[in-house]
Amino acid sequence: MIQTPYLLFLGDAPDQLAAKVAIGIKDWRPENALGQFRMKDCGADLGITDMTLEEGLAAGAKTLVIGVANRGGVISDAWKKILVRALELGYDIASGLHNLLRDEDSLQAAARVNGRTLFDVRIPSVAYPIANGKKRTGKRCLAVGTDCSVGKMYTGLAMDAKMRKRGMKSTFRPTGQTGILITGGGVPLDAVIADFMAGAVEYLTPDNDADHWDHIEGQGSLFHVSYSGVTMALIHGGQPDALILAHEPTRTHMRGLPDYKQPSLEALRDAALSMARVANPDCVVAGISVNTQHLSDDEAKKYLAEVEDRMGLPTVDPYRYGAGRLVDALEAI
Repeated sequence: MIQTPYLLFLGDAPDQLAAKVAIGIKDWRPENALGQFRMKDCGADLGITDMTLEEGLAAGAKTLVIGVANRGGVISDAWKKILVRALELGYDIASGLHNLLRDEDSLQAAARVNGRTLFDVRIPSVAYPIANGKKRTGKRCLAVGTDCSVGKMYTGLAMDAKMRKRGMKSTFRPTGQTGILITGGGVPLDAVIADFMAGAVEYLTPDNDADHWDHIEGQGSLFHVSYSGVTMALIHGGQPDALILAHEPTRTHMRGLPDYKQPSLEALRDAALSMARVANPDCVVAGISVNTQHLSDDEAKKYLAEVEDRMGLPTVDPYRYGAGRLVDALEAI
């Protein structure tokens, strides 16, 4: 088990989005987010206490969590010096990067000499089956996005929390590093061999009570040429009964792809629903989740109202204003 609390390592993250792993932990498990460690010129800030490695240990931190999701998931040489020092001081290290801790000789050696543990949460721990497409009992909801990093995980977590508060049967099913670090389990889907991804989602969301909802953590986007494959696996393996469209309205292009424009919500609705009905002909689009963090309160409310009027679907920012109306839509299915 990964020991808590954490010192969250932001490294030299260029912006807030690059630190989405740390932000997710801070927002959903604040009791585990003891402080943040930032290198010079770091462009991200969680708004929690900046600490050195020594200060983190003195405050009770047990694990240094790499809270950065950089493109390609690379551990730089500058990072390695800090990570080795952390192991020497007595930290364990946890990471969800594609560049595995265990593949770095200097980190392996430092962990061994100092009796510390390296946790690579992006390593599949199960021999997942190939998907069989058989209908499972229970209900499932999947957030699909116009782009990457638009709030799909926050949508699922917020809806799950609201359902459980109402006494409903609900489980959040993590499929990425942040969700796994928040909840302690799940499937690191983008590290699963392609032929087995949909099967891994079937494994993650087994038969359940008829009135139980699984909230499957969304990944990527059907419209993002870099990461569309993982989204398709979630749609077909998850066999969702309901889709929630997720969007961030201030983007000018797809994340990391300046030559690709954002799709409209209408295009997302039509493409995602068409694909979802391959595996579940009864799937519906239940609502829209908008990440309004870069809008003022007045701007956010105006935008949400405009989208709801245009699309004819309940449209909310579930983290900012609550997920109640999205849960209401699922209850009506």
